[in-house]
Amino acid sequence: MESQIIDAAALVTPVSSLEHRALRQDDFWTAVPGFRGVAAEEFNTHTFQARNTVTNVRQLRDLLQNIVPETFYTDVEQGLKRAPMALRISPYLLGLINWQQPYQDPIRTQFLPVASQQVADHPELRLDSLHERKDSPVLGLTHRYSDKALFLPLDSCPVYCRFCTRSYAIGGDTEMVEKSKLTPRIQRWEEAFAYIESRPELEDIVISGGDSYNLKAEHIQLIGERLLNMPNIRRIRYATKGLCVLPQKILTDTPWVDALTRVVELGRELHKDVVVHTHFNHPNEITAVTKEAMDLLTERGITVRCQTVLQHGVNDQPAVMQLLVRRLSYVNIHPYYVYFHDMVPGVEDLRTSLHAGLEIEKHVRGYTAGFNTPSFVVDTMGGGGKRDAHSYEYYDRTTGIAVFSSPSVKPGALFPYFDPLRTLSAEMQQRWQSPCESRKMIEQALAAAREQVR
Repeated sequence: MESQIIDAAALVTPVSSLEHRALRQDDFWTAVPGFRGVAAEEFNTHTFQARNTVTNVRQLRDLLQNIVPETFYTDVEQGLKRAPMALRISPYLLGLINWQQPYQDPIRTQFLPVASQQVADHPELRLDSLHERKDSPVLGLTHRYSDKALFLPLDSCPVYCRFCTRSYAIGGDTEMVEKSKLTPRIQRWEEAFAYIESRPELEDIVISGGDSYNLKAEHIQLIGERLLNMPNIRRIRYATKGLCVLPQKILTDTPWVDALTRVVELGRELHKDVVVHTHFNHPNEITAVTKEAMDLLTERGITVRCQTVLQHGVNDQPAVMQLLVRRLSYVNIHPYYVYFHDMVPGVEDLRTSLHAGLEIEKHVRGYTAGFNTPSFVVDTMGGGGKRDAHSYEYYDRTTGIAVFSSPSVKPGALFPYFDPLRTLSAEMQQRWQSPCESRKMIEQALAAAREQVR
């Protein structure tokens, strides 16, 4: 039998397959005129980031100066008037934006609205489309799934994503939305704790907001210990976008990280699960600073998972999503979910069709290990909860209507999801402008779905 000769050249790894390891580690922020004299030692502190966070167009203009035309600032000003979220963006994110092409940049797209790219809302879009307030037994606590609740201890974040699903409450009032208030008061928290303790079926609590990054160190520990010491609670998750938008806090806010570590260690002692859930949408958001922060959390034994949002112009290309998933895995962040964009007002330009997302999922599955492969899910309008995007009962790409059922959350109910109108034919877009016609299409879709679930 002839020995098989292996061609060594065929074993050479293509450089492109290692792109996920190429993390940015230059002084990228110095491309912003207002940060040109800032040394890395100063820039990479959470105190510098907090002091220099941009909350209005005047500050943005002072930092960027003339690297963008005046028309860009006007575009942002007009965009903010139609946005559900106030402006709040960290120096770190500003430095990562490609200001030579700001209109195409995926990070700018997520945090700085421009009127020239905004489009009219879908007729079925709703504020609080997930019905979080309707499923709230006490203020700041949503109990939808039998064994899990969402606890919202505060209503602020280190940055404000313009696409926030909780735009009904998070951040300051805007011209478009007067917010519900979730002030960080222990008295309000105690009402939530009392409810959690009274429901023996609850085992899993998500601590979100707002953003748990904005909780004081003592409150991170207070909330964690309070929940872990309840006999019924087995799992808690701190939800934060902080690792994406301000990783410097992990590196320089030692009391906060120590408090989180103590909660994780208590969970381990009690044989309970404590993890961090974070949120990255594009591979450009992951830098050497991210890895340094994650290295520290890894040393502390802290597990981090990622929940991504599928967005037009940000990550709706297979290659981008593949790179994101592999880069997250490289820095020890486990890709968990990819959400189809929630149907909230003011950001219709960011939504994708269900079909487009399912096509992307095909390219992601099999690209890396299964435990680092996210599930693509629709968090259904009306409070049906998360459904696997493939599990629809009915989907008509012509009308753009999909219908899901959720028998374990709300038995017997049906939950529609709607593709963006811009992805439909001109004739169908016109039909959607008629309330009578749109109602007819929805009723037909629901009827067809009922036939499937009988």
